[in-house]
Amino acid sequence: MDKLFEQFYKLLKETDTGFFRYVYSDINWKSRMIGLTGPRGVGKTTLVLQHIKKNLNSAETLYVTAEDFYFADNRLVDLADAFVKRNGKYLFVDEIHKYKDWAKELKLIYDYHPELNVVFTGSSVLDIKKGASDLSRRAVVYNMQGLSFREYLQLFHQIIIPTYSLEEILFHKAELPGIKHPLPLFEDYLKRGYYPFALEENFELKLQQIVNQTLETDIPMYAGMNVSTGRKLKQLLAIIAKSVPFKPNMTSIATALSASRNNIADYCLFIEEAGMIAQLRDATGGIRGLGKVDKIYLDNTNLIYSLASDNSNSGNIRETFFLNQLRVKYDVTVSPIADFRIGDYTFEVGGKKKGLKQIQGVDKAFVVKDNIELGYLNTIPLWQFGLTY
Repeated sequence: MDKLFEQFYKLLKETDTGFFRYVYSDINWKSRMIGLTGPRGVGKTTLVLQHIKKNLNSAETLYVTAEDFYFADNRLVDLADAFVKRNGKYLFVDEIHKYKDWAKELKLIYDYHPELNVVFTGSSVLDIKKGASDLSRRAVVYNMQGLSFREYLQLFHQIIIPTYSLEEILFHKAELPGIKHPLPLFEDYLKRGYYPFALEENFELKLQQIVNQTLETDIPMYAGMNVSTGRKLKQLLAIIAKSVPFKPNMTSIATALSASRNNIADYCLFIEEAGMIAQLRDATGGIRGLGKVDKIYLDNTNLIYSLASDNSNSGNIRETFFLNQLRVKYDVTVSPIADFRIGDYTFEVGGKKKGLKQIQGVDKAFVVKDNIELGYLNTIPLWQFGLTY
């Protein structure tokens, strides 16, 4: 265990607390068991280490990763028991989905040690309730996605902007004080601003590695897939990347993959939960609900430039950005007459020359335009929708 503490203190020393992700203030850190899920690379590990460094006594705290070789010969429940006997109060377990029977052991830890606070992180592909109904009553689970345009401005350029509600944006209340021309910054965000590790070297290579690890390791491990099925996930993502946004035809996709049509919807759901794609549904279910899937997009614009550079057309990029940014706080569904619908609001997303013809006569309808700096009447700049979280 001493080796685990040594590694933890080294990581803690290297953790910067100058910038906190949007979800940090939403988390009730007093809860006895907290789960933080999200795609690889969005900053879950950094966030929990920041919380430890800022608020906790490191002598009473232990951070471990379930990928550690220590767990080849040791059980998580035994580690928790030994830690409590050393007066431990806060246990953080990263990459929990890499540990077999994680839900069962977390449940035991929760029941055996009421004095211990546990925080675990894992890939979004984890379904906390599947096979772990007891844990779902014990753990408070938060989901985290990549950087908003607002967060990018703060982390990459030290420009601090408040969040704006959808209504404030629609009624032209959003602004960037001191920034005359937001469009060059916005263009950079679309290419490399969604993942915090873009500040490091070899961003493209690291992003490709995340995609590969997610499809080849995370999803197959979670879903009990064999190697050949894991390869089909990569083929499926390649098909989606070349075609987005597109209306899914499960039969033709199944034929292309030499797979059962009945499995394709499951594959898409796994890839969506892992943060690689986004499925736009009809009003019966919303982006995360059970409604019929109308269109499939890549999850964020950085993935478009990485995986679909040949298909990185402006329309695809605009719609992907809009859906990605607004789904955090709002239920985004397909619109029968335009691109998107949020509650009573209808949105048609387009370029600088986009007209009002498609939404003419529609109540509470807006044109979202790219390549404009300021809005007017019911025309809103696309970049402003990146300020909601």
